Amino acid sequence: MSKYKLVMLRHGEGAWTVENRFCSWVDQKLSLDGIKEAEMCGKHLKSLGFEFDVVFTSVLSRSIQTAWLVLQELGQEWVPVQSSWRLNERHYGALIGLNRADLALNHGEEQVKMWRRSYDVAPPPIDESHPYYQVIHTDRRYSRCDIQEEKLPKSESLKQVIERLLPYWNDVIAPQIKQGKNVLISAHGNSTRALLKHLEGISDTDIINISLPTGVPVLLELDENLHPVKPHVFLGDQQAIQAAIKKVEDQGKVKPTKN
Repeated sequence: MSKYKLVMLRHGEGAWTVENRFCSWVDQKLSLDGIKEAEMCGKHLKSLGFEFDVVFTSVLSRSIQTAWLVLQELGQEWVPVQSSWRLNERHYGALIGLNRADLALNHGEEQVKMWRRSYDVAPPPIDESHPYYQVIHTDRRYSRCDIQEEKLPKSESLKQVIERLLPYWNDVIAPQIKQGKNVLISAHGNSTRALLKHLEGISDTDIINISLPTGVPVLLELDENLHPVKPHVFLGDQQAIQAAIKKVEDQGKVKPTKN
């Protein structure tokens, strides 16, 4: 029997999503379409009667901006927002800034799919020669983390995302759900996938086929032990959601040539 409802959300479309580039820990604001997605998400949650007591985000602007826009549409701007690097997008290492379709052309679609969707394959790590190394690893928001800066990741598999996310889930988020608070998590594609894998027990092989569109809320109903009572559900127009999922999956494919 369902006791708690957890709503999770991948942020609205970002500027680099439009350009089909790996954004990862580079801080990007939402695109104009991303702003509309977040606003529509808020409107839809309002129409369904959702009321939240606390919102959790990453420390990246697109995650926080999405949460603000959703709360604004809900008329719940007063709801407290807590941010943690542990909800950040997966660190894509040396792939950051690169175009997914170009990588598929050079390395093959299967390799790109493994980098993007597999459980335990991490991309090559970022190093100081990378054009975005200093942008990310000297950012002062990471001087306020609960671990030393030098221990922050330089590349991650989904498995490693789960490992850094679980302490925050177990120590901060889960206790608030068990207190009866209605929780919204506004995060990223891979941090949300990581949490779904953990909560739903999705296998290492099946997780590769789980893709999340931007700006679409995911509902997970939980029992008193925070075990799902049914599979997660995307809230919204199901046909439009399936089209958006296909769009995400196609990002890692070679662009068809025009005759």
